[in-house]
Amino acid sequence: MILSIIARVLNAAVIIYVFLCAARVLMSWVPGLDSGRGGELLARATDPYLTWFRRFKIFSSGSFDFSPIAALSLLAVVSQLLATLANAGRVSLGLVLGLLVGAAWSAVAFIISFFAVCALARTVAYAARWNSLHPLWRVVDSMLNPVLFRINRLIYRARIVNYMQGLITGLVALILLRIGGGLLAGLVIRSLMQLPI
Repeated sequence: MILSIIARVLNAAVIIYVFLCAARVLMSWVPGLDSGRGGELLARATDPYLTWFRRFKIFSSGSFDFSPIAALSLLAVVSQLLATLANAGRVSLGLVLGLLVGAAWSAVAFIISFFAVCALARTVAYAARWNSLHPLWRVVDSMLNPVLFRINRLIYRARIVNYMQGLITGLVALILLRIGGGLLAGLVIRSLMQLPI
């Protein structure tokens, strides 16, 4: 009973911290929004945690930083563990592993979906012959091209393909990866959560 109450209180604190971290991330996107006493307090409360994830190069791709997704995913796992502990009174190793795999897949799925949406938007823009030198498309290209290059190098090896074919191939590969990865992750998560340990 006492363990359940402690887990509920800790879960509430983690949920509040998730909202604070999300607010800090959103505020950092708009210059000047995080200035002032409130922004300073929010930065002091959340930056040590968020900055810890920025140290890992795996979370950055070109000019885009995915470390906030990893930071929020970890908090989501902790929240789910505490909620499970509060409701069930016990947590198994299989449940913990299942939650960790689920959180990891959620972060990866978000990144894959993000790149797929960018590839779709870029394909439509290229087919419609919109201005490829517009700053928006330059930013999209700077994030998307390294991913498309790796995908196309895996599929076509040393063959040279035109830009549109590379975009479509990358988009299809990302969609298939998202669907296949989701099915595989779901199977692994269900298997882990059924472990009796």
